Amino acid sequence: MKLNEIRDNEGARPSRMRVGRGIGSGKGKTCGRGVKGQKSRSGVSVNGFEGGQMPIYRRLPKRGFTNIFGKEFAQINLDQLQSAVDAGKIDAKEEVTTEVILKAGLVKKSLDGIKILGRGALKSKLAINVESVSASAKAAIEKVGGSVTTKLGNKE
Repeated sequence: MKLNEIRDNEGARPSRMRVGRGIGSGKGKTCGRGVKGQKSRSGVSVNGFEGGQMPIYRRLPKRGFTNIFGKEFAQINLDQLQSAVDAGKIDAKEEVTTEVILKAGLVKKSLDGIKILGRGALKSKLAINVESVSASAKAAIEKVGGSVTTKLGNKE
């Protein structure tokens, strides 16, 4: 086999259906749209239209609130940090930052930053510098002799 002999499997890339090209094409005349009516024409947008009845998105009340200034953090617990240290993904002697946590694969995206939560136990003495830390996690880290600094101050 040569590079110039490589082909897709038969039918792997079907060609687009050309409509409106006569009765012999199989998609002539109405072009698969049925007969007459608004939806047989071009430029139709009837999603959400319920025949003049008040649509469901207008019948139901608005609920909730979205804080446009709110921050969404990627969350990590102490037991996840400890298992990463045990596995050698995080060096306990280095400062644990957002970049180190991303590199270790503990989170996929940092979003607006990383928040450390207090589930599990921590045995290693770590110097942690992330965006936010819960009160219970901070107490547990300092209990084993570690240090905590947050980039957003004391806001949690």
